[in-house]
Amino acid sequence: MFTRLSWLALEVKHLERAREFYAETLGMDVRSRCDREIVFAAGETDLVCRRPDGYPRGGLHTHYAFSIPYDEYEDWWDRLGGTYDLTEYDFGSAKSLYLYDPDGNCVELGQQRVDGPGIDGVFEVVLEVEDLDRSEEFYADLGFETVDVGDERRRVRMNGPMALELWEPHLGVADARGGVHVDLGFEADQPTRVLEIVGDRVRSIDAGADDAVVVRDPDGHVVTVRS
Repeated sequence: MFTRLSWLALEVKHLERAREFYAETLGMDVRSRCDREIVFAAGETDLVCRRPDGYPRGGLHTHYAFSIPYDEYEDWWDRLGGTYDLTEYDFGSAKSLYLYDPDGNCVELGQQRVDGPGIDGVFEVVLEVEDLDRSEEFYADLGFETVDVGDERRRVRMNGPMALELWEPHLGVADARGGVHVDLGFEADQPTRVLEIVGDRVRSIDAGADDAVVVRDPDGHVVTVRS
C-alpha cells in the first residue's frame, strides 16, 4: 500500500546540537529550519529533528538505519571512530556501524545498494510495541510483510517501503531500543484506504492537511499517509 517513506521525526532538546551532529558530523544537507524543527535530507526521505513543544512529538530513543554505499563503509568507520564509541555488526552480505546522536537515538549506518555519496536513504525504523501480535497484524494489513522473527518472538521484522522492526521492550545491538511515539510519514496512491483497512483499530484519527490521513497506531505512533 505504501510506496515511499516520506519522513522520520525524532525528538531533540536542542536544535543546534542536532544540526551539528547531522549536518556537520554526518554531512547531511539541511532542507528547512524553523523555531521548532530542522529537516535534513536523507536521500528521498526527510529526517525531522523536532523540539518537544507540541504535537506530534518526534520519537524518543529511536533506533533507525541510514543507507550508505558499500564502498564508503571503511571511510565512515575512520571518520567517526576517533570520536564515537562505535559498534559493528556483520550481517554476512553487509556491515553496519552504530553510534548515538546527542539525544540518545541509536543511529545505524549500513551498507546498501545506493548511489550516495554519503547518506542516501533510511532503510530501517524500529518501533517499541506492547503487543507484538497486534502490531504485526496492524502493519501487515497496511502492506508490510513479515520476513523474520527474533528469538523468543520479542521482535518482528517486516518489509515495506523500508524495513519496519517491531520490538517488545528489550535492548538490541549496541543496546538500541525501539522508539516510542515515533512520527512516520508515508506516500500512498490512495491515502484514505488506511481508514477503510485499519480505522477501527487506531488509537485516534487526527486532522491532516489536504488529502493526508493521520492516525495513531495501537501504541501511539503517528502514521501520516498522503499521496
